[in-house]
Amino acid sequence: MSELTVLPTVETSLAYLMKNYTDYNHWANCTLVNWLKTKPREILEIEVHSSFNTIRQTLIHILQTQSYWYSIIRPEIGYEDEQFTGNLEETFDRIVAQSEEMAIYIENLAIETLQEDTLVVSQWFESNFPRFEYIMHCMNHSTYHRGQIVTMGRNLGFTDAPMTDYNFYNVMAK
Repeated sequence: MSELTVLPTVETSLAYLMKNYTDYNHWANCTLVNWLKTKPREILEIEVHSSFNTIRQTLIHILQTQSYWYSIIRPEIGYEDEQFTGNLEETFDRIVAQSEEMAIYIENLAIETLQEDTLVVSQWFESNFPRFEYIMHCMNHSTYHRGQIVTMGRNLGFTDAPMTDYNFYNVMAK
């Protein structure tokens, strides 16, 4: 091993993972939205048995949940529990913009900030985990619901869902 070879530390690996995972989330949300834009708008409003009744409602849930966790990850922005009422195009635009904003913010976080304990007190739970745990939760939550959207699409007759797998992103899409 040469003198110039730098082995990653736990800290640098953690920072890389958080930055890569939020970039992945942005890419996956863009990929999903671009796919959905090719579908008839009225079909995205058809009720399908799932956690949320329509693809649009599932997108809004992703958007609102990312907003909540972003306010935990970046507490200076605060959180307002507003009900999003935008149309489908506004939903698409907002989820993409929000995912990008989150990725840019995480890109610039210091490792100390990623590791800093962050107290969350809500009506459902109380926790005090390092900030990176909340980032992982938020990204995994979005992944879970993107999978639901693909399944809902399949039930509506869509057979051309894009690949939004994390490994696919790392190998093919970055």
